[in-house]
This record gives sequence, C-alpha cells and structure tokens, in this order.
Amino acid sequence: MNYFLNLIKNIDKVVAGVVAILAVISILMIGSTQISSGFWSRDVIVQMGAYLIGLVLLFVILYINYMVFDGLGKYLYILAMVLQLSVYIPGLGIEQYGSRAWINLGFTTVQPSEIVKVLFVLIMAEYLNKHHDDLYNFKGLIKSAVVAAPIILIVLKEDFGSALVFAVIWLAMIFFAGINMKVFAKFIVLVIACIPPMYLMMASYQKERIAAFLHPSNLSLGGNYQVWESKIAIGSGGVFGTGLFKGTQKALDFIPVQKSDFIFSVIVEELGLVGGACVIGLFTIMLIRFMRVAINAYDLYGALIVVGFIGMFVFQIFENIAMTMGIMPVTGITLPFLSYGGTSILGNMMALGFIMAVAIRSKGINF
Repeated sequence: MNYFLNLIKNIDKVVAGVVAILAVISILMIGSTQISSGFWSRDVIVQMGAYLIGLVLLFVILYINYMVFDGLGKYLYILAMVLQLSVYIPGLGIEQYGSRAWINLGFTTVQPSEIVKVLFVLIMAEYLNKHHDDLYNFKGLIKSAVVAAPIILIVLKEDFGSALVFAVIWLAMIFFAGINMKVFAKFIVLVIACIPPMYLMMASYQKERIAAFLHPSNLSLGGNYQVWESKIAIGSGGVFGTGLFKGTQKALDFIPVQKSDFIFSVIVEELGLVGGACVIGLFTIMLIRFMRVAINAYDLYGALIVVGFIGMFVFQIFENIAMTMGIMPVTGITLPFLSYGGTSILGNMMALGFIMAVAIRSKGINF
C-alpha cells in the first residue's frame, strides 16, 4: 500500500491537472453535441467510462513498472499483428467511415490501431535500445524500417491517418536514438521512389482526400465541404465564442463528425479563439513536461518510450487542429484526450501511464 501511495505522490501533478481539465472539456463538448436530446447521452457516459477504465490502466502500468516490457518485444509484435488483422475476421471486423478499421464486440466497437500504437512504441523502444548504433549505416536504418513496416502497411490499407501516426512515431524514435543524416537522406530518396506504388495501394476515398487537399476550392471532392463548414464554425466563434451549448453550426449539424474528428471546431465555435488558445496552451504545457521526462529519463529504453509517445501526441494534435482549418488533409485522426472514442482514450491514458512511469523512475523511486 505504501508503495502505491508513493507512486501517487510522485506523479507529475501538472500533467495530471492538464489531462483532468482536458477530460472535463471533452465531456462538456461531447455533451454539447448531443444537447438536443439531453446532455447525459450514451456518448457522454461511454467517454466517462473510458476515462475511468483508462485511469485504472494508468495505475496498473505505474504499479508493474515499464521495464518488465523490455524483452517482450516479439510477443508484443505478435499481439499487435493479431489485433490489427482482427478487423478482417468475418463477423468481427466492420467497416465505418469508408474503412474496415473497427471490430464489433456487440455492446461497443473498438479500433485496434489505437492500442497497437502503444504496442508499437514499446516494440520500437526495445529494438532501438539494442540496435541504436546500427542507425549510423544504411543497412541498420533499413532494418529498423523493416521492423516497423509490416504494422504500418497493414494499417495503411484501411486507415491512412493512423499509418501516418505510426510513421511519425518511428521517425521521432530513430532521430532520438541517433542517426547519420547522410544515411537518412538516402533513405528519403528510397521512400520518394516508393510513393507511386503506395499511392496505387490506397483506397479510392483516401485518394479523393488527397485530391481534395490539393484542390480546396472544389467542394464536390470528399472532405472539402466538411472543412468549409468547419472553418465557418471556427470563424463564427469570434474571440469569446457563442457560449457553451449554444453553437449554431453545431446545432444545425453543419459541423461533420463533430464529437470526434472535428471537436476542435465545436470548441472554438462555442468558446471562441480564447477557448481554442487555452486548449492549445494546455497541450503545449503537457508536451513540454513530456520532453523534460525524455531528457531526464533513467535509461535509453524509457527515454525512447517517451519520445515515441511525444511523436504520437504532437502529430495527432497538429494534424487534427490543422485539418479543421484546411491546413492539412482530412484523415480522421482524433484529438488526444478530447475527441470521442473509448479506444482512443484508453490508448492515450496507457501512453500517459508509461510516460509517468518513466518520470517516476527518473526520480530514483525504487521499483
């Protein structure tokens, strides 16, 4: 009991406070999107339940110590592949929003890629901790890419946005582990050469989203009309917003997928530029604290874990917010800790648990 209380005592109170505020904002905004039928909708209850389960998982991760995962990479890899391929099991995997990326458990749906992101960070952290010296030559860099490629390619087939997240995680981790820039330049040339065949592998809706991003004025292309409505909502919020629960674009259902992909648009419409800036400020504080953990980590394995999750959070935050403004293409990437989605929240809370575990160990707590 004293051990557990000692863990609680050493948790980063600033990060815990930031995430708690984001959780409250998330529940309020999701409730706002459902306010016409009453605040306490199923979505609100699911989101609150996901946060509670996520909190339990966070404490479990803190208690068992992240170091126990070092050496389990091959088993985590198998689990990641099984989870990601489970969407193709007849009767289990289902298609939503144009992609087969969910599994139906009967009482709810789950997106495996959100959990696989966490496993992917642990897998790459173990590999790079053992082989970081190999990154100084082209063969070693290719080997690290080969380790990551199967998971990324499976995700890419159905979920282009999540595949980008995995790629950014890998990039962040190899740069932190140490890499020869001349070798990396050669790798970039190889990647560019692979773009045409990769584009041919994409689903038609994924190609259409890329075309929509390149031709933003063409509202007939998938995604452009949604982004147009999103920008109207953001602009109508002004400095202080229309007021909580009073967004007109949201109420008229002009904002697309408003409880998840475009929740930032709802926030800015109702809470204004000030509200949007506060959310970005909270994310900034959280990420700065995470960077401090990576710098002060007790070991390279722990530092790599934190860097992997920093890459995940940074890209998802940037892509989601930029997407609502038409700066980045529409990919369906959720906004961490804010967007609706039980699996997304669980993945975020698990990532937070690992980051906090590394932070606590760096303080000299005896695990």
